Amino acid sequence: MQQAPQPQLDGLDNLADAQDRWTGHVTLVTGASSGIGAAICRELVKQGMTVVGCARNDERIKEMAAELQGCAGSLTAMRCDLSQLDQVDAMFRTIEQQFGGEDVLINNADLNFGRWLLDGSAEKWRAMLDVNVLALAHCAQLAVNNMAACEVSEAQVINICSRAGHCVDDWPDLHFCTATKYAVTALTESLRQEVAAKKMRIRVAQISPGLVNTDIANRMLADKQEA
Repeated sequence: MQQAPQPQLDGLDNLADAQDRWTGHVTLVTGASSGIGAAICRELVKQGMTVVGCARNDERIKEMAAELQGCAGSLTAMRCDLSQLDQVDAMFRTIEQQFGGEDVLINNADLNFGRWLLDGSAEKWRAMLDVNVLALAHCAQLAVNNMAACEVSEAQVINICSRAGHCVDDWPDLHFCTATKYAVTALTESLRQEVAAKKMRIRVAQISPGLVNTDIANRMLADKQEA
């Protein structure tokens, strides 16, 4: 994708302009109650953005919002079960009503039950697909269409994927989750192609971290020493 020219930071005035570029812009972060999602929310609020964090456990986001009072930006908690697409639709309508829509979408929500393919359950696989793939695609679809309709000038969709979206490691507890992450990689490139074909001024990106110090291993593995 062709990149827009980067601002030349010739002096303090230009530096201040660059730092203020995203001030007040509205960002939706999914899976915002813990881990990478919570860290993203904290940093964006400190940088002056208007952040909407969604998760099934919105109480943790409300606690984080209270901690961030006095920062340059703000954090609003919204309860949403991303596996229920009607709740996703309602959340986007609420964001439009309260904030006029979103400028940035960060698809971060992730679900993994940590079982081998040979002893996993189709029910758990379906739940992972609902959150990791279908909800991500649906959120991206809603956000891009909203951004295009509102002619947002600084629009971005960022999918938080994983190293597992690019290679299959010898860790059977991650194997089905790895399949969903490969789907995220394909969806990101597909969305980028469609946005380019329609000549939308929307950036599409993917970030694929390796191992990160979060509580996901404790949720995934029964053996806490292994986690």
